Amino acid sequence: MGRSAVLALGLGSLVCVLFVGSLLIGPSSASVGDSLNALVTGQGGPLATVMREIRLPRALLGVMIGGALGLSGAAMQGYLRNPLADPALIGVSGSAALGAVLAIQTGLAALAALALPAMALGGALLGVLLVLLLAGPRGTSLALILAGIAISAFAAALTSLVLNLSPNPYAANEIVFWMMGSLADRSMTHVWIAMPFLLGGGVLLATLGRGLDALTLGEDAAEAMGINLFRLRLTVIIGTAAVVGASTAVAGAIGFV
Repeated sequence: MGRSAVLALGLGSLVCVLFVGSLLIGPSSASVGDSLNALVTGQGGPLATVMREIRLPRALLGVMIGGALGLSGAAMQGYLRNPLADPALIGVSGSAALGAVLAIQTGLAALAALALPAMALGGALLGVLLVLLLAGPRGTSLALILAGIAISAFAAALTSLVLNLSPNPYAANEIVFWMMGSLADRSMTHVWIAMPFLLGGGVLLATLGRGLDALTLGEDAAEAMGINLFRLRLTVIIGTAAVVGASTAVAGAIGFV
């Protein structure tokens, strides 16, 4: 077994241990056996509610968001051939945050529970469209980076403007708290909202291995090997947008920090 396989196995085992620990560790004085029994059977009164409605969604979202963001980060680093690249580089995270901030500021988040994640996903979609429009259908990776930086800066400026002009101090406090990011008080509804986007984006990104490997030799060499660079870039952007948008929608700014 190679060193990379051993490392992957070790990290995977650590994730499993931390996942179980997040389910069993908390302020409740219940034993491990009672906690597991309440989680599996749904019996145990308040303990079952805590396990199934508080701890389980939080743990699932942590694993799903962390894994999907890690995959999108690896895809961006491979496409841009820069180990410092991250999913926020294409401006999707800032656009998603702007959509969520507008939902809070306008009061839509208080009227409907799904308004905030819907606005965040809508902002991410709009950010993707603007990046693709600015970069052009045949733009290089440098054009993609510049377009992403421009959209990210514009979204950040609008977010700051909304925060500064907010007449409601409670809304401003809620915006600041949301931008700090958190997995607390998440329910299975948030899991079901994020799951299609995280899984769909993850599947798209997982299919890019051959193209990203070829791209390490340069764009000309990759095209000579039969790699469609336009399709590769589009898949990277769409997959990353789905992952980052869903993460931001359900977890706040923690999704792209």
